[in-house]
Amino acid sequence: MLLESKVAIVTGGAKGMGRGIALKFAQEGANVVVCDLDLDGCKSVAGEVAAAGGKALAFKTDITKSAEIAEMVKGTLAEFGTIDILINCAGGVPGTHASGATGTFDEAEWNRIIGINLTGPWLVTDAVLPTMKKSGSGKIVFISSMGAVSPVVPVLHYHAAKAGIIGLSLNLAFELAPLDIRVNTIVPGPIETTFWDSLLPAGPERDTFFSALAEHEVPLKRMGTADDIAGAALFLASDLSAYVTGQTLCVAGGQPMQSHNTVFNIERYLKSRGLL
Repeated sequence: MLLESKVAIVTGGAKGMGRGIALKFAQEGANVVVCDLDLDGCKSVAGEVAAAGGKALAFKTDITKSAEIAEMVKGTLAEFGTIDILINCAGGVPGTHASGATGTFDEAEWNRIIGINLTGPWLVTDAVLPTMKKSGSGKIVFISSMGAVSPVVPVLHYHAAKAGIIGLSLNLAFELAPLDIRVNTIVPGPIETTFWDSLLPAGPERDTFFSALAEHEVPLKRMGTADDIAGAALFLASDLSAYVTGQTLCVAGGQPMQSHNTVFNIERYLKSRGLL
């Protein structure tokens, strides 16, 4: 097993990509700490791990609150004694209803989304680093977004935060490399998860949208899955990537990181159907 006896914290682990990563890691022998705002979801994922014979902890954790992060880290160390892997997956645009263009949000909303998607991942990272530094090893993986580098819809605060994640990851990789702590970033393309719920409700309309998006935007001609991201995270969290740090890996079905001439305009599509 690639992660046998390793201890991995997965933020945003109650659903979507985080859940996929937590389950994948457990299959590879890791002890998994699932944390999320959704405690019931965390417990459900932890139960799936346990049912498969693994060990897992569930924590209700708001990553924008240092006290809650500290409690999660304290509980992890009390149960498992160390922290080998951190997956910073928590994030999103809850409550925005797809608004994010200039003039659609105020300073408080800017700070809220930046807090969830940039400050929060840093706070969790800062909380686990003392343990990793003490042990002289560690793997940290951040989850960014293709919208950070090649936006097709204006969600300024979210995309700015996700671009900041890439910069944070690169700087940490440089600083921590001498300590044998590796830091990398995954940039997902269009992944079919509950992330989309705040933008487009599940149903036939969303299915049609996903089909059109995959056809016109993704060279592999399909939407990505949580398991696609989990596979990349497993590579970056395991010794398969022992000589890899400071890298930004696109898991996007062939979509490039750089801006390109988009044939399929997501914003126009949503507006044409009264969904934005």
